[in-house]
Amino acid sequence: MTDRYAVMGNPVAHSKSPRIHAEFARNTAQDLVYDALLVELGQFAPAIAAFFGSGGKGLNITVPFKQEAWALAQDKSEQAALAGAVNTLFMRDGRLQGHNTDGIGLLRDITQNHGGSLAGKRLLILGAGGATRGILLPLLHEKPASICIANRTVSKAEELAELFAPKGKLTTCGYGALSGQRFDWVINATAASLQGDLPPLPANLLASGAWCYDLMYAKEPTVFCKWANQHGAAKSLDGLGMLVEQAAESFWLWRGIRPPTGTVLQKLSQ
Repeated sequence: MTDRYAVMGNPVAHSKSPRIHAEFARNTAQDLVYDALLVELGQFAPAIAAFFGSGGKGLNITVPFKQEAWALAQDKSEQAALAGAVNTLFMRDGRLQGHNTDGIGLLRDITQNHGGSLAGKRLLILGAGGATRGILLPLLHEKPASICIANRTVSKAEELAELFAPKGKLTTCGYGALSGQRFDWVINATAASLQGDLPPLPANLLASGAWCYDLMYAKEPTVFCKWANQHGAAKSLDGLGMLVEQAAESFWLWRGIRPPTGTVLQKLSQ
């Protein structure tokens, strides 16, 4: 019997996940189907129960249900527990397992697809929302020289620094305090660039050879990637590779097989 997987969200019709996982299944000879399921607000818990009750094997969770998925998961990975959000669900021994693969996806894209390194580097993360929470632990594991979280509301960044303090030291500031500071990596974890907006960034923010990464992606370069190129970034990347790599991590959690991602990335980039 063909195994069933899906992504749940609202909206969800735009999701690239069905295409990505179809390619993974084809490339690894796995017998599965993967659908996009629109879930009405307030109906997430019943939808989860119905999916797994009917024999579904695993789910990806997207906006706006990642926090609800976290609350429902009976067992959570360390990454998911700290992130406060779950994007991957499956059953094990009758218990709902919750994982967050976003940070691992980001790291794999940076290190494996692009040959980048974070060890010993000065990192700046823009934004202190859920996206930042989802990537902080894997970034700290890379042992950068420092990580600064900049946010319009500094208290939100300070909350994150306190939460992750047992895992590593984080500094915080408002955007106005960035003037005069230099960073080897700038990671945009705000959604502002999708609306054609940017946090107020000083022109001399990037150190020599700095890389920039936007967790968002679009058909054309994002506003943040354009800013990075205009201000001398050695490389600017968007989040398409992270999307594919986090999906590959979900696939591995479900199937015990790590799918190749190169051909999928190539097809999505065309």
